[in-house]
Amino acid sequence: MTHPSDSGASGGTAAVPGAGQGAGQGIRSLVPARLDRLGWSPFHTRLVIALGVAWVLDGLEITIASNVTSILTQKNTLNLSSASVSFSVGTVYLLGEVAGALFFGWLSDKWGRRNLFMITLGVYLVGGGLTACTAGHSQGWVIWLNATRFIAGMGIGGEYAAINSAIDELIPARYRGRVDIAINGTYWGGALLATFITLGVVNNLPDSYAWRVAFLSGPVLGFIILFVRKNLPESPRWLVMHGRVEEAEQAVGQIEREVDAGGGTMEPVDESKAIRVAAAGNIGFVTLARTLFTRYPGRSVLGASLMITQSFLYNAIFFTYTLVLTKIYGVASGDTAYYFMFFALGNLIGPLTIGRLFDTVGRKRMISGTYFVSGILLAVSAFLFKAGLLNAVTQTACWCVIFFFASAGASAAYLTVSEIFPVEVRAKAIAVFFVIAQSFGAFGPWLYGQLIGDGKDHFKLFIGYLIGAAVMLVGAVVEVFLGVNAEGRSLEDISSPLSSLPGPEGPREKDTAGSR
Repeated sequence: MTHPSDSGASGGTAAVPGAGQGAGQGIRSLVPARLDRLGWSPFHTRLVIALGVAWVLDGLEITIASNVTSILTQKNTLNLSSASVSFSVGTVYLLGEVAGALFFGWLSDKWGRRNLFMITLGVYLVGGGLTACTAGHSQGWVIWLNATRFIAGMGIGGEYAAINSAIDELIPARYRGRVDIAINGTYWGGALLATFITLGVVNNLPDSYAWRVAFLSGPVLGFIILFVRKNLPESPRWLVMHGRVEEAEQAVGQIEREVDAGGGTMEPVDESKAIRVAAAGNIGFVTLARTLFTRYPGRSVLGASLMITQSFLYNAIFFTYTLVLTKIYGVASGDTAYYFMFFALGNLIGPLTIGRLFDTVGRKRMISGTYFVSGILLAVSAFLFKAGLLNAVTQTACWCVIFFFASAGASAAYLTVSEIFPVEVRAKAIAVFFVIAQSFGAFGPWLYGQLIGDGKDHFKLFIGYLIGAAVMLVGAVVEVFLGVNAEGRSLEDISSPLSSLPGPEGPREKDTAGSR
């Protein structure tokens, strides 16, 4: 084991005369190399728990909200119409996510990862808590409900940008893929938790306040995690890129000490991995657009394709599965939650069990493979459905197998857009592709709802399933041709900082997409 004092910290980050930062100086830094050479430790476990809860909260929030919509239409609660409650708890929340991703993603690149993952969680806590305080169904209270749902959505949307950035920049390169994929997959852990809360708690309480308990479950979990997050350091990578050299040294030193104290290993620092950059200025969405469409057009097509295809399939199946079970297979509406538990388990187990293969077998093979396999399996299940060979149980079993692979692939889409763009615009890039996914994904539930109709014409839904399969196969093909072999590589190797300076430690990337 190497002690932190032997890690090269003393000369890890330094001003380089004549490099063009500030008064003619630049920054030479080993901070990224020092972070990537670390072995797994209790620090990294705590980091994953503290930051990974964002996806648990989103899965919990969306599922619990959908489970209580019928309660909110009753006279002894808010007495809202079905259309009004669906708009308030669903559509407004998703719009808040979009706005939050863009706004807080911009702030995350400007103010830092730590500042934002504290702020975004706080925003979610406020929004979720105030939602439970809605006291009536008058126009004023409906506005209150919409506003608080929007605030909660903004918090979670901001979490996606800030948290993905922080995780990628703090987790060692050889673990980055499996960690990101597992964390993104925990969305379904939140959905599963929401189902248990609904069945075990909410359904056994009087309707007059059961829905309030439901909406408070997420903020209670978030409040606990807030205390875990407050002791996490700022991303040293972000600090270096913004010229805050001393703070970067302190942060990486703190991490090294925690890894050493926790029994983690630290390999010697490779001096050839040093980066040389100028401090970043105020980088906005104009610079992001230039980065996406001029510097990395291939990667932009890749990110958009992966995000759109997985979002279309997921939203199409997830938001209409109860319609399929009730209208086509005759399942009682009160029993659909039991089927959903198995559906959620399949989605959760996939990323947790095969996520490590994205680091060992490789990104391109695994991402294209999971998209291809899930698309083919969906097509096979479509023909079984058309032939009348499926019932509610076997249809759910098919979904479990399909989304075992699709869930890992979908999580890898988020991983991809978070690691293939420069650190200065990382959070904004994540936000933009998240918005793209949400926008196109919203079309899926509407289309499949039309295809399901009254449940009598199965051929239309058969065609819909084939469309979903084709969409996933498109994602697989795009990954084959444009995918980036990012496994085990430093973020700076995958995408050089925009502020990289010429010299022996200048940009090391060799592609825009499709090769090493």
